[in-house]
Amino acid sequence: MNRRLAPIVVPVCLFGLGSVLLATWSFATSSHSASMLRGVAALLAASTLASRYPVPIEGPNSGGVSLSFVFAASAIVLFGWAAGVIVAFAAPVLIQLTEHRPLIRIGYNGSVFAAAAAVGGALVSFIHGDGTDALISKVGISASTQYGINLILISLVVAATSRRPFFELIRSSLRWTIIVFALMASAALMLVVLWERSPLLSAALVGPLLAIALYQRSTYRALRAMKLALTDPLTGLGNHRHFHDRLERELIEAERNEHSFSLCLVDVDDFKRINDLFGHPAGDRVLSRLATTLRQNGEAFRLGGDEFALLLPEYDESEAVQTAGAIVERISQLGLEHIGSVTVSAGVATFPRQAPDRGELIRLADSALYWAKENGKNRVHVYRPDVVELAELRKLATGPDRAARFRAAASLAKAVDLRDTYTGSHSARVADLAARVAARLGLDQEQIELARLAGSLHDLGKLAIPEEILRKPGPLTGPERLVLERHPQIGFRMLDSLGIEPVADWILHHHERWDGRGYPDRLPGNEIPLGARIIFVVDAYDAMTSDRVYRGRLTQADALAELERCAGTQFDPAVVAALAEELGLEAEDQFAVAVAS
Repeated sequence: MNRRLAPIVVPVCLFGLGSVLLATWSFATSSHSASMLRGVAALLAASTLASRYPVPIEGPNSGGVSLSFVFAASAIVLFGWAAGVIVAFAAPVLIQLTEHRPLIRIGYNGSVFAAAAAVGGALVSFIHGDGTDALISKVGISASTQYGINLILISLVVAATSRRPFFELIRSSLRWTIIVFALMASAALMLVVLWERSPLLSAALVGPLLAIALYQRSTYRALRAMKLALTDPLTGLGNHRHFHDRLERELIEAERNEHSFSLCLVDVDDFKRINDLFGHPAGDRVLSRLATTLRQNGEAFRLGGDEFALLLPEYDESEAVQTAGAIVERISQLGLEHIGSVTVSAGVATFPRQAPDRGELIRLADSALYWAKENGKNRVHVYRPDVVELAELRKLATGPDRAARFRAAASLAKAVDLRDTYTGSHSARVADLAARVAARLGLDQEQIELARLAGSLHDLGKLAIPEEILRKPGPLTGPERLVLERHPQIGFRMLDSLGIEPVADWILHHHERWDGRGYPDRLPGNEIPLGARIIFVVDAYDAMTSDRVYRGRLTQADALAELERCAGTQFDPAVVAALAEELGLEAEDQFAVAVAS
């Protein structure tokens, strides 16, 4: 059970179920006439039939209301509180059990109906007399008490589950239900009046109630058909189409109210193995159990196969991760017959902190889910660019789609730049210039593209460096510089398993100096990989020509002069010359364009 619901559900269930036990004991130990027993049985049967075909109502959080309200209110006035509690509780619980709803939901709903009938019966007992005024008062108190308690207790649970304001839900429910319940209270009064004259006269209500039931039944079927178009038939959850519609509405609502909104994607671990070993019926049972668990935490959807989504309005990142973690833990503790334990992985992303729109939110949550599955499964991961985009690169590294790989690299590089002190897209500039210098040095097309990729990712290891060091406005202390100088090794470890050699090696050595005094391995001259030498030069050039928090930028001429001064000691002279030639040609092209215009 959701921890937020426990303070509401537990006391209501204790009071409601206690009322049922007390009512059953009171009714069973009292003497009743045969006509009274037949009357209670008739009202119970009518209430059960009414619960089977609820009256559909438009509006939020309204699946429908039941005409059983008429018979429960009438039973209290005609036969006493104990009979009213039994009729109010038994009929809806029986129907919900046949519909295989979650037991906690059945228990809570039944307890609400029983508690409302018990309170209504207690209040009715204070009204004495058999006159018209007394009769109207009894029916009015019985009906209004049941309606009010139902409205409050059901709205409390919906508010706790959906994070919607309680009083907003009360107002919304009143708007859509008050007229329907007023009509049913009138029907209850008519039923009591006719029954007191003669039980046979109450049959006169059969025609009107049957007409209402038939009309509502056809309407209910039409609404159900519309719902089925948006519902997954196996789990009863919303389908892919419904998910996108609801997600769009929730994001609009979150943006309007300036609230957070989190999306959680859940996927069954090794689901193909379950189907292969135990058969598809067993797999379907797993999906149904997962759907039941997800329903207890918010609005859930089955997106297809073994992937599910959970919408978490007004949840920030930490709350969403806590909820997803509870789901993962609860699923892992389920013991499924003949299958054993099953685990799931979950990915979480939050609007607007991480994603500005629906498409990006889904992509980031999906990336987080992929990372969770790739790193051990049976866990939750929240979107973080330092690991999720890397996971995306890992997924793409062995594939043929080079463009997708570069897009993922660019996204990861953007995350690096946001943490550093450079203005603009430093990694993108280094990538472009590294590819141009590689081409100027006569490298083949594959090496040029590898230089571009390495340029994008050369500062990847800075994602593990504390931001206070990266953004420090003054000189670094000795220990701080040692921490910063670890970023090539960190980047190497992050990229080593990607299968895109020699990029990882170039990044490891992109701070080695030509004179052998660089880091981490103090390699000299041509022992430094050429790709690393290229990145070192263009990285230094872009750093000098960019604004930093602790100094302004140099001009292109001054930066090139500094590179040439350090060529042969810090930088590879050939790479510096190639960069100067490339930038000189670029300057000539820009001058020619300016003259022509």
